[in-house]
Formats: sequence, C-alpha cells, structure tokens
Amino acid sequence: MLNIEGIDAGYGATTILNGVSLEVNQSEVVTIVGANGAGKTTTLRTIAGLLKPTTGRILFEGEDITKMSAHDIVELGITLIPEGRQLFPDMTVRENLLMGAYRRGARDHQAETMDHVMELFPRIRERLDQHASSLSGGEQQMVAIARGMMARPKLLMFDEPSLGLAPIIVAQVFEVIGKIVASGATVLIVEQNVFNTLKAADRGYVLENGSIVLSDTAEALLKDDHVRQAYLGI
Repeated sequence: MLNIEGIDAGYGATTILNGVSLEVNQSEVVTIVGANGAGKTTTLRTIAGLLKPTTGRILFEGEDITKMSAHDIVELGITLIPEGRQLFPDMTVRENLLMGAYRRGARDHQAETMDHVMELFPRIRERLDQHASSLSGGEQQMVAIARGMMARPKLLMFDEPSLGLAPIIVAQVFEVIGKIVASGATVLIVEQNVFNTLKAADRGYVLENGSIVLSDTAEALLKDDHVRQAYLGI
C-alpha cells in the first residue's frame, strides 16, 4: 500500500532523514521506533505532505505522491493523528469529530462513522457537547484518534499516541489501537514506548539519527539485543 524509497528530508538546510525506505502493506500494523530526535515525526510529516523530500519518492497504492499537496494526500485516504493531539480547543467534541469527516470520501458516511466511533469510545459520547479544552489529556487523545477515524482513512498514522499520558491511560490508548487494528485497519505508528508498540505491531523499523538501522517482525525486534539494550533497558 505505502512504499517509501530512499527519501531525504528535513527543515531548511538541515537534513533529518537520510535514505529512509520502508513499506506498509494492506491491513498491516507497522511501527517506527527510535529515540527522541531520531526523525520519526519527520517521516510521518513527509508522508502526509507537510514536508517535501529532497530525494527519493513516496508511493501510495502505486501512485507517486511525493510532490502532492497535503490536502490531496488526505483525499487519497492517508490520515495523520498528530503528536500533542492538536484539537480545536474552543470547539465541542462533536465539532472536532465532524472536522475529521470533511474529506469527500467521508462526508456521505458521517452518521455511520460517528456510530462506529461512539462504540469504540463510549466515554466520548458523554462529552460530545463539551469544549475539547475541558477534557483530560487522555480524553483529548481519544478524541484525536476518533477524529482521525472520522476521515475513514485507508492508512491511519499515529504520531506518539502515548506522549505525556499516565501509564493507566497509555494502556487504554493501546487497547483502543488494538480494537482499530482488529477491525482490519492499516496502521503506521511512531512511538517512543517501544514495548507496547511492538506488542501491537506486525513489523517494525528502528530509526536512529535519521536512518533505518533495523527492520524485522515485531516479535523478532522485541528479542533483538540492540533493541532490548537501547530501548527496553534490558
């Protein structure tokens, strides 16, 4: 479904990604793990069209999207749930969710998708008429995930979904991600919480200093000596 071929990308004169290549297949859960500053968020931002690579190319369902605008990439079915949630704080939860359904492929299915989202997030149903700013951090993260699902994406990308959350809330977030995965969604997760992420994924890539240094099944990476020493403290 998604193929990244040797991309370099960064900010201004600073190159962050160096020859990054990876792939995500249909109905697969893939994770990119690595330390803070490794280039994980930059990778997702480049896929989403928020940054343009200086070399290499990105293919989605066989179509070259390397130079495509971010809003056209959304229309193709790629949705990014950003780091830090980035909700509209003065809008209600309901309004935030409906903003997620603005793409053409989702508008005609708003009611159906909303019902599905409410089944996954029953607590959100109780908060629909509250301003997003009044929610706890965990509730805001659930709304951010739900808003992403409202777009009915073909590929759902998570950027640090557990960032800044208490351990009990992190467990709830990964439980929800597990339910999304079980529904057959195709997911790409960027996360510093290596153990939980690899437990949820089929395959993983280890990104260090802007380059992929390891790739394997999630099970194999959990047993890899470098991963265990560098990221799991074992």
